[in-house]
Amino acid sequence: MKSLPVALQFITNPSRRRNLWALGKLLLVFVGMVFVFTVTFHYLMAREGQRHSWATGIYWVLVVMSTLGFGDITFHSDLGRLFSVVVLLSGSVFMLVLLPFMFIQFFYVPWMEAQAAARAPRQLPASLSGHVILTGLGLVEQALIRMLARAKIPYVVLVADLTEALRLHDEGYSVMLGDPVDHLTYGSARANQAALVVTAQRDTTNTNIAFTVREISSSVTIVATASTDASVDILELAGCNQVLKLAEMLGQALARRVLGRDARSLVVGQFGNLLIAEAAAAGTALVGRTLAELRLGEETGVTVAGVWDRGRFTIAGPRTRVEAASVLLLAGTRENLDRYDNRYRIDGITDGRVIIIGGGRVGRAVAAECGKRNISFRIIERLPERVRNPADYIVGDAAELETLQAAGIDACSSVVITTHDDDVNVYLAIYCRRLRPDVQILARANQDRNVSTLHRAGADFVMSYASTGASSIYDLLKRGNILFLAEGLDVFRVPVPPSLVGDSLAESQFRAKTGCTVLAIERAGDQVIDPGPDHRLASDESLIVVGGSESETKLFETLS
Repeated sequence: MKSLPVALQFITNPSRRRNLWALGKLLLVFVGMVFVFTVTFHYLMAREGQRHSWATGIYWVLVVMSTLGFGDITFHSDLGRLFSVVVLLSGSVFMLVLLPFMFIQFFYVPWMEAQAAARAPRQLPASLSGHVILTGLGLVEQALIRMLARAKIPYVVLVADLTEALRLHDEGYSVMLGDPVDHLTYGSARANQAALVVTAQRDTTNTNIAFTVREISSSVTIVATASTDASVDILELAGCNQVLKLAEMLGQALARRVLGRDARSLVVGQFGNLLIAEAAAAGTALVGRTLAELRLGEETGVTVAGVWDRGRFTIAGPRTRVEAASVLLLAGTRENLDRYDNRYRIDGITDGRVIIIGGGRVGRAVAAECGKRNISFRIIERLPERVRNPADYIVGDAAELETLQAAGIDACSSVVITTHDDDVNVYLAIYCRRLRPDVQILARANQDRNVSTLHRAGADFVMSYASTGASSIYDLLKRGNILFLAEGLDVFRVPVPPSLVGDSLAESQFRAKTGCTVLAIERAGDQVIDPGPDHRLASDESLIVVGGSESETKLFETLS
């Protein structure tokens, strides 16, 4: 039954029908040859005084043409033997060369192509809606696909080349064969019924794609990436609803992670009145005590959602012990965080300089954000042509000790590594950690697989270019229901799972079942921050939770 659509497509294709007609004509010629040879066989046999049936004649002709030559029926005259040679040669050419070639060329190869085309369709079902259309498969798209798969949101990757489409299909991707700059492709991809069209290619290509999609649908949301400021306006004019400058977004996110030595909380995200913040524990009275002993919730009203320790995040519990290298992930209102700062901040400490390694778009974005916060910084850049303001730059190789010392490695508070080469970033993370065991190191990863490597190399925080872009796009799809904190860690809003309606938080065993921690509960726009264990879950409530990738997967399974 699975081959029936392929067969129908094969038969209805005009070029395939022409091939079948050519093959049919060749078969008719073959039948004609067998008939002529059979009649001639009977005539020559009669001359020699031999009598055979018509079935025997057909049998002899096919045996000789196929070169089997059993020898049970033979001619005795020279004319009969000459006729046998003619039948043999014509059969060798026809049955062993022409007929197999024509069969392979006109039938077998097109049939295999039709089957391949079925694996990479040129059109999506008319019933499909709410899907995400991806115009390519880069690092950002791959990270986004993993998020879509966890949330069970359908997607399709547009691929112009059949061979590439088949390869991606075999790797498990959902693909559709079509040119991303052809407006007919988006009609076949049901763009007017899609939730999102994502294009993260060159700025000029993104512009062409956005303009093309708008010819098919005026309502679908188009998200594009841009590498320059000038491209943003052009992409918006072409029809993009949202233009993301990923390099600047990554740089700003890294800059927000630069923690001061005064241990104050630093807000990294917000859900309504609920603020998500981070605070370093070094030098405070928190070090060496468990969360149960500290009783931060009772004293300040903040919820400790988890603890970072050299890049490793753990969900907080009563027995969680705060170490000197710990960074607390806090949740609470502005008043809660102010009470925390008044109690644990360290006065009279001046933040040291931030060293930014790499003067590309990400590095410049980190510098701009530090400038807004009045944080002193120096950018280390190897290429003199990249220098913008000489007073902010140190020209040299960050792998050389003299360059790092000139930038102030001995007294800096943080090092932000922003080069586009993950191997170089790992090398520099190891080197800087060896030089300054106590310094905060933040690093950029271009590929997700190198995130854990950078953590092991000594980075406190690692942010992936791919995941930053994918999370921003996914947040647009979910309309602000997700906050990307770090690689593999998100704060997100979800409805109460139907299976838990009516249970209290304690009875639901929400954390045990999903691995996520509930930070707040929303209902009709009102928030209950840090709800108690006796709070009963209602069907019209939403949960704001924090969790990692595995926890998110368990939660979505629970929702399903």
